Amino acid sequence: MKNVRTLLEKMNRIDTFSPYFFLPFILVLYFFTSLFDFHRFELFNITYSIWPSVIVALIFYYIGVYVIDRLGWTFPSFGLAKLGKYVVHFIVGLMLIGLVAYVLITIKAGFGLADESVRRNLPPKLMFFTHLLWFGALLLLSYRMVKEKAMTWKKAIIYAAAFAVVMSLFLLMGYRTPLVLMLFTGIIVFHYTVQRVKLTWFLSALLIIGITFSMFGFLRVVTEDTSKEFNNRDQPDISELSEDKKERLVTTEQKVNQTPKWIRGLNGESVTGHIVLSRIIEYTDENGYLNGEIHAGVFNTILPGEQVSPRMRVTQIVNSLSVKDGKFITRENRTTTPTFIGQLFLDGGYLLVAIGFLLYGAVVSMVYNKVKQGGTHTFHTVAYAFVVTMFTISMHTGLLDLIFVLMLGFVILASAIIKTEPKSASGLQFNLMK
Repeated sequence: MKNVRTLLEKMNRIDTFSPYFFLPFILVLYFFTSLFDFHRFELFNITYSIWPSVIVALIFYYIGVYVIDRLGWTFPSFGLAKLGKYVVHFIVGLMLIGLVAYVLITIKAGFGLADESVRRNLPPKLMFFTHLLWFGALLLLSYRMVKEKAMTWKKAIIYAAAFAVVMSLFLLMGYRTPLVLMLFTGIIVFHYTVQRVKLTWFLSALLIIGITFSMFGFLRVVTEDTSKEFNNRDQPDISELSEDKKERLVTTEQKVNQTPKWIRGLNGESVTGHIVLSRIIEYTDENGYLNGEIHAGVFNTILPGEQVSPRMRVTQIVNSLSVKDGKFITRENRTTTPTFIGQLFLDGGYLLVAIGFLLYGAVVSMVYNKVKQGGTHTFHTVAYAFVVTMFTISMHTGLLDLIFVLMLGFVILASAIIKTEPKSASGLQFNLMK
């Protein structure tokens, strides 16, 4: 018992959200949970190992973090320091644009939570701008939190309630990504400015949050109105498969179905991510790399005319392999999240994975250095919390949405140009008695 207590004490000394721990831990945990596949790897005939790419990603991420940490580099102001005093005004403007877009989208299309056919067919341009609502609210609330000189329970509850209101608006849209971004950004800001979140607390919370969001996604699928064409669940025609392949497919499906759907739903996202990454590696082995097509597609989506989104392209690629085995990895009218490793690998293999994660590590470390230099009661803490959360979520989703790329750029730039006094107060007085 004493040894367990000692181990827990040592674990709790770890800075849970430091660049050296948070993102790598989530990445490893994500793919570790995917190993409990309940025969789904067999169902999709997964033969290519993902682990070399994961190891390369981790190694180069740590190189990026360590080198920048040792050098103490931060982002320069790019000659825009005079604009620092207008950052908050600009954020308010973005939030108002987002609010207008949110009202318009609910009037025109309704709430995405009603059904998947609604959620996935919301007007894309309006959906683009609605993201500015939660983005602006998140930055303003977080910045207000870090500027508090004495946090009380009353104030903490007010901030939590404000976060909850904005999150509930996007819960109605049926989107998890804004919810996760707001939740973890808020937790990280709380960690650095109010009260340190011990690793054991974080692991407990992560378990609850993980199960909650997994079940949310699971319920979205099982409550679909299957009478609508968009929610069609038909699989490929297997009439041309050999009898051996047909028998194998049926047998494997029976094995998979022995595990209840809700249990499979607990780690369904990570298993799918593993399957997609393996198929991407297989595809590039047979057909070569796309040489930037996926990343160019992030920006091509704003061009006039009909464009194929990066996620739709990924869906086409992985399904082109799995359909030969009589299964769709992702239904044809849906899109696939490629994982950030898969996104990089598809365009440039191990080399691009190494470069991408080297840059991830460098960017995270440069923003973190700003926090160390300016103190935790600054906008730098908000920027770091947002950047590291966005990068961590992209381990599953990839970084393929233009709005998220623009958000990252804005937050990094804002952190670089906002003036702060060196070493602002590094800790808040959290008075529980008030």
